[in-house]
Amino acid sequence: MQPSKRFNTCYQNKNDMIQNLKDAGCNQQTIECFMKQLAEGRLSESICLLNKHRCCLLHSLHQEQKRIDCLDYLIYMLQRQFPD
Repeated sequence: MQPSKRFNTCYQNKNDMIQNLKDAGCNQQTIECFMKQLAEGRLSESICLLNKHRCCLLHSLHQEQKRIDCLDYLIYMLQRQFPD
């Protein structure tokens, strides 16, 4: 059985899968590429594409965490310097 046929059983329809990709922050180009690869039965390439997007999201998350840490440190230092 082709991967695209197996995925059809996991989702109500193709639009549900596309919505999932959009919800995950995939842009239109990534979605089109993923859907094409999947339709052609290139499952490992499709998964690789999703993993690349996941890595980008994780990198962004780590960058934002560093920013939050900087703010937390500033707040801590201010509260320490100027106690209530």
